Amino acid sequence: MRLFDAILDANHRAIAGDTTAGVHVADFASELPVVALTCIDARLNRFFPGVLGLPEDYFIWLRNAGNIITSPLSSTTRSLALACAIKGGREIAIIGHTDCKVRGTTISQLIDHFKALGIERTTLPDNLAEYFGVFASEQQNVIHAVDIVRHSPLIGPKIPVHGLMVDTATGKLDWIVNGYEVLDRPVAPAPLKMPAIGAAIGAEIGEIGAQVEAGLNALKSSAEQIGAAATRLGHEVSAIKSAAPAASAAPPAPKAPMPPAVPPPVELRRRVPVPPRIEPPPRFRH
Repeated sequence: MRLFDAILDANHRAIAGDTTAGVHVADFASELPVVALTCIDARLNRFFPGVLGLPEDYFIWLRNAGNIITSPLSSTTRSLALACAIKGGREIAIIGHTDCKVRGTTISQLIDHFKALGIERTTLPDNLAEYFGVFASEQQNVIHAVDIVRHSPLIGPKIPVHGLMVDTATGKLDWIVNGYEVLDRPVAPAPLKMPAIGAAIGAEIGEIGAQVEAGLNALKSSAEQIGAAATRLGHEVSAIKSAAPAASAAPPAPKAPMPPAVPPPVELRRRVPVPPRIEPPPRFRH
């Protein structure tokens, strides 16, 4: 069992009523002292360092509003790094707490609070949420802070960075991030070095520009060829127009005689003999 495993085990037993629960400091001498970052909430004063089961000599306590880490090189990260480098801290714990007032404050409320202090919005940073670290979830805030500290160049790679949550009503501690598990994970291979986005975009734009320029040159050449052909055609048309009057002044050529008309063929008909006329006999008169 490692140090914070023993701390949480003793904490849970004490919450359950075990009066003998505690941490045997001598068993974890190589993992002490602990560097802890918590919120400035006054309700936490009665919990630390007793809630960890550690004497004050083995506890380095850092605090800021909301136990927030804003960047790998922030002033709070600097303090954590110096607590390890100068004061001998062996493990780091980012400890959030329930019912955090920073989480419950909106940007508009924050502006109103500053205005009540005589501080106008124009004098505050443009990005209030990023600068003051306003967050919507205590757990997510702890996870985010642990991740930043774990990847900070100021924190040694052998120092576990834990994330915990303490209940301000009972003092119970719970894991958010087990720093031992993260520390024991195999190191991922370094990613392939990719060209800078700007360089890649510049190369792409240069290639497109070259293609466009080649296309324009081809169009220009085609236009020149079309223009030359049109000029030649214009000269030919002019020559034809110049030759037209001379051709019209010449006498017309005699027409060739038309062949004699051929009479249509006579239709052959069969002649039918006509019988002789027979005169009727004269009538007798009475």
